[in-house]
Amino acid sequence: MLDVKRLRVLREVALCGSFSAAADALSYTQSAISQQIAALEREAGTTLVERSARGVRLTEAGEALVRHTEAILARLADAEDELEAIAGLRGGRLRLAAFPTAAATVMPRAIARFREKHPAVELSMEPREPDDALAALKAGEVDIGAVILSDTDQPEVEGMTLTHLLDDPMYAMLPIGHPHASKSRLRLEDLAAEKWMLGSTGKCPDTQILLRACLSAGFDAQIAFHSDDYLAIQGLVASGLGVALIPDLALVAVRDDVVVRALTGSTPVRRIFAATLKEGYCSPATEAMLEILTEVCADFGQGRRELALAS
Repeated sequence: MLDVKRLRVLREVALCGSFSAAADALSYTQSAISQQIAALEREAGTTLVERSARGVRLTEAGEALVRHTEAILARLADAEDELEAIAGLRGGRLRLAAFPTAAATVMPRAIARFREKHPAVELSMEPREPDDALAALKAGEVDIGAVILSDTDQPEVEGMTLTHLLDDPMYAMLPIGHPHASKSRLRLEDLAAEKWMLGSTGKCPDTQILLRACLSAGFDAQIAFHSDDYLAIQGLVASGLGVALIPDLALVAVRDDVVVRALTGSTPVRRIFAATLKEGYCSPATEAMLEILTEVCADFGQGRRELALAS
């Protein structure tokens, strides 16, 4: 078996025309170059370099081996590039999963910033509710999943590493003609007698947050309609069919026939995290996206605070 490092030395000798010049180019000693060539000749079973007072000259066998060496080194470089692309930021792919309100707000900003910095990485994003995103992570279908925990949950999910992105406060949404619509802030208990719009399943984090908040305020929420679509919920509220809690991320587009009011006291909060497999391989692309997501969400939160102060 021919040694690739020694083949590289032979090629450098052929390019430079002498052992001393090859030694300088490779940061070797001249003695080391001579030893490498001698070892390669033993492996090849023939003389590769003829030495004379005027320098060195490759034999016919040496010239043939150098020609093959060029191809071998080129293929090795291609292999190294491909491996780097798979594991790094010069190629490969990164698969994201996000629930609708994150997919409409912070995720597009993060994707745009990531593509600007790392255009060779192929990005994709699937719409997934938090439980589905965790299942997709466990199945190896995605690399990062945006998930929601309620404000009282411990930031732990079995088998997952969680990176905190954002605390997403929830607001009361009322029809524009509601008796409390003129108030700048509301207590949740002010809405105890109202009908509520709610997510479609008990597993929905937003549903759990609403029910828990109402219980803490001293009442059981009376559910009028179920929907996981916040645009649909806005329509139901606007039609006077009830009220709702709306997270900040869902307020990118608000109808003009509803009002949104902050809540006094303990504001219900959705805690948003980026989840990755705890025991999985975290590629450089994944690490870069986690960093960008953290930056984007910090900017988003700061903008929200500035808007609140301005109002």
